[in-house]
Amino acid sequence: MPSTKLDPIDRKILAELQQDGRMTNVELAKRVGISAPPCLRRVRTLEEAGFIRGYHADVDPRQLGFEVQVFAMVGLNSQAETDLVAFEEQCNDWPLVRECHMLNGEIDFILKCVAPDLSTFQSFLTGELTAAPNVASVRTSLVIRAAKDTPGVPFDVMEDRLSRSA
Repeated sequence: MPSTKLDPIDRKILAELQQDGRMTNVELAKRVGISAPPCLRRVRTLEEAGFIRGYHADVDPRQLGFEVQVFAMVGLNSQAETDLVAFEEQCNDWPLVRECHMLNGEIDFILKCVAPDLSTFQSFLTGELTAAPNVASVRTSLVIRAAKDTPGVPFDVMEDRLSRSA
């Protein structure tokens, strides 16, 4: 279902939950201007339709002892669909890989990796990532600090675009 099929209340629900997924249904209903029962029905419909993929706590990796964050740019020997899928499945099995994105251009995949220390990441890099089947090259960049880390989508941009096209 394209985002244009969502009505303004659905988009408000998504925007509010994106900011605070722990709020009660009663609070959510109040913020979007409807009563609690239809709000809950809408949330369940949004979940079933896949607009809401899940709920999680935004934990601070460094507070938990994961001091190293690295972006790894991976080039593969083959870009055949079966080889791409095999690499994606391998990434799902590596706990240090927190995100895996296939790209267009010189790099086939970019991985966001998190490790407790540099030696743990180095062991993963040399023992698993570069040794994986079909991996031709890996370039890494160590994160010094994050200037912005905002999850979700910018609903205000969507609303602005929809108001101009109406």
